Amino acid sequence: MQKGGSGVEQLDFFPIPSPCVGICQANNRGYCKGCFRSREERFHWQQLTNEQKRNVIRLCKQRYLRVMRAKRAAEQGDNRNGEGDDPQQSLF
Repeated sequence: MQKGGSGVEQLDFFPIPSPCVGICQANNRGYCKGCFRSREERFHWQQLTNEQKRNVIRLCKQRYLRVMRAKRAAEQGDNRNGEGDDPQQSLF
């Protein structure tokens, strides 16, 4: 999205807010259960460039979708008389 002929993206004019949703607990892989950022991504958010922040948000969306797919698959397994249940498997 370029505005005028300046070559500057409109997004660069606005700060990118933290994706934090106030659920600040880490899962077994070290990602936040609320926003899906890694520990480093959470701790260094203020020092990241806007481009880096957009990339982190993209990664968080991918992590969220992966968790939701796993959750749906687990629920479908539950609906098939317990087939595929793995008590050691964690969605988070």
